[in-house]
Amino acid sequence: MTVMAAAPVAGVERAKLNSIVFASCLGTIIEWYDFLIYATAAALIFNKAFFPTFDPLAGTLAALGSYAVGFLARPLGGALFGHFGDRLGRKSMLVLTLFIMGLSTFCVGLLPTYASIGVLAPILLIALRIIQGIGLGGEWGGASLMVLEHAPADRRGFYASFVQIGFPIGLVLASLVFALVTKLPDADFSAYGWRIPFLISILLLAIGTFVRSRVPETPVFEGLKQRGGLSANPVSEAVGKNTKTFLIAIGLKLSEVSWVYMLTVFVVVYATTKLGLPKPLMLDAVLYAALLELISLPLFGWLADRIGRRPMYILGALFTIAFAFPLFWMLESKSAALIFTAIIIAMNFGHGMMFGPESCYFPELFGPAVRYSGASFGFQASAAIGGGFAPIIATAMVGYFGGTTGVSIMMIVLALITLAAALAARETKGGSLI
Repeated sequence: MTVMAAAPVAGVERAKLNSIVFASCLGTIIEWYDFLIYATAAALIFNKAFFPTFDPLAGTLAALGSYAVGFLARPLGGALFGHFGDRLGRKSMLVLTLFIMGLSTFCVGLLPTYASIGVLAPILLIALRIIQGIGLGGEWGGASLMVLEHAPADRRGFYASFVQIGFPIGLVLASLVFALVTKLPDADFSAYGWRIPFLISILLLAIGTFVRSRVPETPVFEGLKQRGGLSANPVSEAVGKNTKTFLIAIGLKLSEVSWVYMLTVFVVVYATTKLGLPKPLMLDAVLYAALLELISLPLFGWLADRIGRRPMYILGALFTIAFAFPLFWMLESKSAALIFTAIIIAMNFGHGMMFGPESCYFPELFGPAVRYSGASFGFQASAAIGGGFAPIIATAMVGYFGGTTGVSIMMIVLALITLAAALAARETKGGSLI
């Protein structure tokens, strides 16, 4: 069986591919919504609800620390579900990861606060965040492979980019819901308003489970299984026998994942606590930036099919280096127009340009027997390093030094690592998946 044999050449096949893309995208929307509402809540309310005995800076750092725990759990999820995804199939992991994520998110909305049960409240919060991280850690790889291994070779970048759309749509949904609940009086928001975004995730879980249960297994995995080519220990093989590729994958993701969580978490905290800007303004800016990514991500995926995957990462890293200082200059102007412009440009070029092709590039770097494990583990290990720690380090640096110069330098260093990884990586455009 070849990859091109799976290409949609008839109406029925094209309809089948479209349904697979829809199912994968819908699931990632739900998973990212669940993960990102926690990030917003950590920036806005968790310091008061679960860590009220700390001073304001320490409480914010503790809340962001509970948020970072989810990132530390993501590599575990990537390795765990990667192993079974390479051994048992891509499809079986899709419903399981969605269920784990949705249920843990719903339970966060039911948690008593520190005022009700004391120290047990933050302990339970962190435990649920770990479960969230494990679920999300296995989600991305399965969704990406479902699309990638069904798509025609010359359009893999475009089709796989729709998996990535799950992030901005999830971010838009999270931002919209929080924009609505933050309009409540402060007392009502603190008492029950912050719970609403978490509780409604149970409805999304039911829809996503139904849709994903109907997708077929990928032809690449079925062919691999028929040939007896399954790996006995795919995680070990992906890391041990493909060490260079694994490290390249970590480096490729490091800049964009740090950049986007700086924008959606640290910048919100910094702008509202240090610059005195209103929360709705910052949430709206993130919302509009994410909306534009609904267009830019497929565009960058399409472009990756034309000029290759590596150039997108090289250009994205160079943009980040150039924009690391101007981003904060524009924020500190306190001009709504400049703030909106800064966040929209930063998210779409510092994040979207690299994130768009990621769903095809990372899996293409690994062979079929270890593709789920290698892509997922590399992706999630980098997310843990960049996404989990960058906002915390940045918040601590601003609290200690009083300015953002160190933050900008940190982002430039991370972008240089991604640039080096891109230069060392091989191009995969149009290559075989078997």
